[in-house]
Amino acid sequence: MNYEVIMLVIVFVFLMALNVPIAFCLLASAVVVLSLSTDFTPVITAVAQQTTTGIDSFVLLAIPFFILSGFLMGRGGIATRLIEFAKSLVGWFPGGLAFVNVVGCMLFGSIAGSSAAAVSAIGGFMIPSMTKEGYTKEFGTALTITAATTGLLIPPSNILIVYSLASGGISIVALFLAGYIPGMIVGLFLMGVAMIVALKKGEKFGKWISFKSVIHTGSRAFLSLLLVLIVIGGIIIGVFTATEAAAIAVVYSFILGVIVYREISFKELPEILINTVTTTSIVMLLIGASMALSWVLSYLNIPQNLSAALLALSDNPFVILLIINLVLLFVGTFMDMTPAVLIFTPIFLPVAINLGIDPIHFGIIMVLNLCIGLATPPVGTLLFLGVSIGKTTVPKVIKPLLPMYIAMILALLLVTFFPQLSLFLPSLIK
Repeated sequence: MNYEVIMLVIVFVFLMALNVPIAFCLLASAVVVLSLSTDFTPVITAVAQQTTTGIDSFVLLAIPFFILSGFLMGRGGIATRLIEFAKSLVGWFPGGLAFVNVVGCMLFGSIAGSSAAAVSAIGGFMIPSMTKEGYTKEFGTALTITAATTGLLIPPSNILIVYSLASGGISIVALFLAGYIPGMIVGLFLMGVAMIVALKKGEKFGKWISFKSVIHTGSRAFLSLLLVLIVIGGIIIGVFTATEAAAIAVVYSFILGVIVYREISFKELPEILINTVTTTSIVMLLIGASMALSWVLSYLNIPQNLSAALLALSDNPFVILLIINLVLLFVGTFMDMTPAVLIFTPIFLPVAINLGIDPIHFGIIMVLNLCIGLATPPVGTLLFLGVSIGKTTVPKVIKPLLPMYIAMILALLLVTFFPQLSLFLPSLIK
């Protein structure tokens, strides 16, 4: 067992160092490790079968629909309306534009279900605006990168669907509800960092926006925000499943962007569809490869052995959760979120359940933890997307990112050790 685990790590790290796409790193690791304990010929067949079986799930149909909905939302003029609404709500605070950035990312992420879309749509407008107000573009970029992660916690969220699959079918409705409060906590902590920076700059409270202005901007953004009510409300009351809700989100986004707002022309639709297919293909290949590697790990009893080793260290849930968080923080720096959730959920979830930790709560802990990895080098997807949009470099952004990392880690610890923050809303529905 030991040499198989060591070989898996060596192969994976070696291929990652060669910049091989992570899906192929996972598949190659699975093939090499399994070939050490059986004949090579059936290994290829077994890994291929597990890859296709891994994506043969009705639940996963929601992902391409939500991806398409996110692209339509990003092009449909929704970001501008949400930013105007956010300005009317929090623009009068010290660091008002920074607050608008965070709230805009939270609102857009909750509608589009994509952190990358939030960085592109909100960052493309807010980073230049913050720069004009005297903030460095590095600070604006750092804030956008970290605030966009809230879209992975506030539903609809593709990664929570992936966790539901990896955990054996935990309720997607419960996971969606559980993500609201933790996502808002992350946003509030980041706004706290923004306020400290603003006060150091000498900013003061501005003139409070009139209630009439809030109503006006809210009415302009109402149709966009209504999508959340339709999707989440419909799932909660049982009108449709998460997959059906994703399809409805596509129809609603199309009507809003093409017919109502008229921000999307029919000529742009082929490009949007091609981008959707490309992104979906990448995500599904990652899911299939991750499920194949998870099967190999299970076949070799690696999750069971690691679980036993963790439980042997301590029977204190707080200590074990702290260890798991440290491991996931490290994993998140070099592994994309989707494969990390699929690989480490079967390893850590049994440990959490044995210690009496609710699997819904654990899912939120895992996703929030890995959100931090999206903003950290060397593999952080949002980090590289953000510096591209902000027209800066990773080394320059790291310094303003440090206090935001601290804020996110504090939010993670708060959510980890106070389960009701995640479980309060699901308990109401139960």
